[in-house]
Amino acid sequence: MSKDKKPDQVVFNDETQRYDAALKPYATNVGAPAIVVTDNSTWKNRNINKANKQIKAKYLELKAEYEKMMEALEYNTLVYNSRYNFEPIVGETYHLYRDKQEKFFLSIIAPDDCNFDFVGSFELNSEFIWKKKED
Repeated sequence: MSKDKKPDQVVFNDETQRYDAALKPYATNVGAPAIVVTDNSTWKNRNINKANKQIKAKYLELKAEYEKMMEALEYNTLVYNSRYNFEPIVGETYHLYRDKQEKFFLSIIAPDDCNFDFVGSFELNSEFIWKKKED
């Protein structure tokens, strides 16, 4: 063994020319416990599955909400593009029908009181959006 080389169990920093075992972030003594890397693959897999399920559930909620909004948009466009000769009142229910030329028109006449081709009942809310009323 050369004179400059220290034994393996001696912690000597060649750059600073000092013994720095106490400054290391890990144990340097031969009798110190071994550094063992814990196996966390089961923890990762379990949490990956949980996170993926949660993200998928949120996606499905957003998708359902989007589809609901698109349906509301279609109904709103349909009613606003229909024919009517009056100014609708907020909070009132109106009925949408189809005439013989397949064009839509809005009426205050209930479907029970006429024999028009009934499409649906709608209510104008305070935001001036037509909401389809469920039967």
